Amino acid sequence: MMRSREFPGSVEGPHDGKSAETRFLKPNEVSSGTTIMAIPFEGGVVLGADSRVSTGTYIANRVSDKIAQLHERIWCCRSGSAADTQALTDYVKHFLSQLSIETGKLPTVKTAAHLMRKLCYENKDNLMAGVIVGGWDPVEGGSVYNIPLGGTCIKMDFAIGGSGSTYIYGLVDSMMAEQTPRTAEEARVMVKKCISHAMARDGSSGGIIRTVTVMETDNFRDYTPGDKLPFGP
Repeated sequence: MMRSREFPGSVEGPHDGKSAETRFLKPNEVSSGTTIMAIPFEGGVVLGADSRVSTGTYIANRVSDKIAQLHERIWCCRSGSAADTQALTDYVKHFLSQLSIETGKLPTVKTAAHLMRKLCYENKDNLMAGVIVGGWDPVEGGSVYNIPLGGTCIKMDFAIGGSGSTYIYGLVDSMMAEQTPRTAEEARVMVKKCISHAMARDGSSGGIIRTVTVMETDNFRDYTPGDKLPFGP
């Protein structure tokens, strides 16, 4: 006679209709998801994000803009709680504007990232925010800083975040190993390909792909509609 095995977290009886992602949420807490990414190239940075805002199993916004401008040549990708990350970007944008006026210089991406890190770390018990800060400055050129949940700040060769990022670590590692993007177009193609793969697998990511290309001379915004994605189911 075979005995049934119980696995950690298993529940006997009829299925409760909840996924592994939503089963262990606190009362009144809802799951959220996204896919964000940033890659530097020679002369700047490309940031990209999907556009789906989910509230549990309900899609609250299909065409959200998750890429926010912090200063002239500094942008950030937001993941986690939309309200938390919108408040954080407003604070950092205000501080950078003050700093620029007081010093008469463009703030660096590093300064913006550490301002964001300070806010995230000192309020980590009350926030759910994962942020990628990227842009161009005269000191480092194009650079990317990743600030995941908890407030760690790490400068990276590329950064991915959000629930959809777990599906594309292997793809991104493989593409970066083959060729580091040298031009804005190469970086943009790579970002769109990776995010579209994540959107195909992750139920909390979807909609359209927005990208921002940041260079010394200009910022260029672009979007790819859902029926023109490089990869799809």
